[in-house]
Amino acid sequence: QAIDDDCNQTGQLLAAMLDWPQGTFASRVQLEDGAVRVEREVDGGLETLRLRLPAVLTADLRLNEPRYATLPNIMKAKKKPLEVIPGAELGVSGGSARLKVLQVQEPPARAGGEKVENVTELVEKLRHCGRI
Repeated sequence: QAIDDDCNQTGQLLAAMLDWPQGTFASRVQLEDGAVRVEREVDGGLETLRLRLPAVLTADLRLNEPRYATLPNIMKAKKKPLEVIPGAELGVSGGSARLKVLQVQEPPARAGGEKVENVTELVEKLRHCGRI
């Protein structure tokens, strides 16, 4: 699920920037020789696309059955060692960091709510604090 408000922009923008073919809302994916066959649902039924690789694909809910981690497995995973491999060992040129964290701070604590007896009192409190 994308963080673009489910507007289906992320995959399409990425494909446009890379100038790669795209298959959106893929419900079935099959790799072929130098290509990928994507089946997707459209208003009129199913549409099948054959895209040359590399390509950008976005997934539909029916593409995979999610597996949910159980509590015992989550606890086991916390104890597993995490291997960190430098990018240079993988052949990735690193260069300098593009972002630098200047500051991290907690948001201000929220004030507690107040009960009011009637609408007139509510409107008066809202006026007093500058909300209306």
